[in-house]
Amino acid sequence: MELRQKNLERLDGGSFDVLVVGGGINGAVAAAALAARGVSVALVDRSDFANFTSQESSNLVWGGFKYLENYELPLVWKLCTSRNQLMKAYPSQISEISFLATLDKTAPFPALLAGLGTVGYWLIGRFATKPPKYFRPKAIEKAEPVIKTDTAKGGIQYQDAYLKDNDARFVWSFVRSALDSGAAVANYCSLASAERSGDTWTATLNDEESGADLQLTAKTIVNAAGPFVDGLNDEWGNVTDHRIVYSKGIHLVVPKLIETERVLAFFDDTGRLFYVIPMAHRSVIGTTDTRTENPREGVLPEDREFLIEQINARLDLETPLTLSDIISERCGVRPLVVKNDGNDRKDIDWTSLSRKHALEVDSGKRIVTIFGGKLTDCLNVGEEVVEAVEELGQHMGPERDNWYGEAPAEDYERFTAAAARAGLNRPTSVEREETVADVVWRRHGLAAFALLDRITEDPSQGEEILANSDLLRGELELMAEREMITRPEDFLRRRTKLALISHRDELGADPGMNEVSKALFNA
Repeated sequence: MELRQKNLERLDGGSFDVLVVGGGINGAVAAAALAARGVSVALVDRSDFANFTSQESSNLVWGGFKYLENYELPLVWKLCTSRNQLMKAYPSQISEISFLATLDKTAPFPALLAGLGTVGYWLIGRFATKPPKYFRPKAIEKAEPVIKTDTAKGGIQYQDAYLKDNDARFVWSFVRSALDSGAAVANYCSLASAERSGDTWTATLNDEESGADLQLTAKTIVNAAGPFVDGLNDEWGNVTDHRIVYSKGIHLVVPKLIETERVLAFFDDTGRLFYVIPMAHRSVIGTTDTRTENPREGVLPEDREFLIEQINARLDLETPLTLSDIISERCGVRPLVVKNDGNDRKDIDWTSLSRKHALEVDSGKRIVTIFGGKLTDCLNVGEEVVEAVEELGQHMGPERDNWYGEAPAEDYERFTAAAARAGLNRPTSVEREETVADVVWRRHGLAAFALLDRITEDPSQGEEILANSDLLRGELELMAEREMITRPEDFLRRRTKLALISHRDELGADPGMNEVSKALFNA
């Protein structure tokens, strides 16, 4: 809490070059990219960072294979470029993974045509992954015996990437980068009002924890409010060429369905793709794609029933899944970009809308609005925001080295050697084929060396604190100091994935939660 309080004090009465409103992936990367160039940045979110859409993704870092169906080749090229860049920059956090897609009667195109598409996708991706493969039905059955192949026409395997930890923690890494570059940031700090006078914005903020009002000034505002960008623009009288419509996607986390570390892809009965995605010792089923007018709609009973029905029809499970097998749920409302021309878009093919983003600049009001986007595209968004703010007359200094990505390989090797001496080269209880050292490095990077110091002084700091968890006791103090954890959900759902892979009642009954509460909240 001390870190948050210090940042609130910096915000109150502060004068900044840029105020970024919204701490999802777009706002976090925008703040980090700007601060890395010496721009004075304030970043605020009315809830926790990555609290909304950015915590509800499929955890996939992919080039958009399905966008080939609509011939969006420039978008696929751009996303593949971003995917390759992220895989290189985050070798421990983002891993290449195989997608095995079974094509049956619900698939919208023949298996051989899909096979040709995977070759084109590999080509567009500049051969950065393993080559694709074509599977006949018997080969599918051999590779994954759990897949029903009685109606399969064939299958394809192609490569993409995924986040081994949760999406929200990845977003936090950019918030931490912004902090390290000098930005002032605060979660649970809402924008009450913003008024422009002359060449300056005066913003009134509200600390959602204490109720106190704060005030700051900024030359430019970056509207990174995700699904809520239109509402802010309306408040400021900012007329834009684009607007947002909503697509809802849900995921269900269930017990592990397959032993292999790959993604299974299927077309549901409506012809839409859905997946079985690994997450630690669990499987994630999703996503759906339905239009909604309500960004806070949540998971409906029919959503759960649909996904359970679809996966049971395609997997030969020893015991079919039921609603009681659901460990946790995710429901994300994707902000999709459309032209702001008065068309309500109710007559278009909803699934044809891609996750591309758009950036608009009001040079008079000095507002930069980020519409849409996805995790894979984050670095492109950051670069475009920097260019837009610079075009508004903001001076940019030289870019700080390593403002994104992991520490160099030699630091990792030095850490693993020291971690082995501290006994962290043992396997984890939830991650496949990984050591505790691997997981700790992935979560904390260079800050993990401070954890080793704690373990050297007190070996109990290297023990797991919760059942069925890879979280060490010593990490609690580290996270309390560095990660602005304010409420229990910040810790359980966003800085970790505990609430995703464990039943809530099991977490609540775990004796280690008392120690967690004491370390993080002095409770």
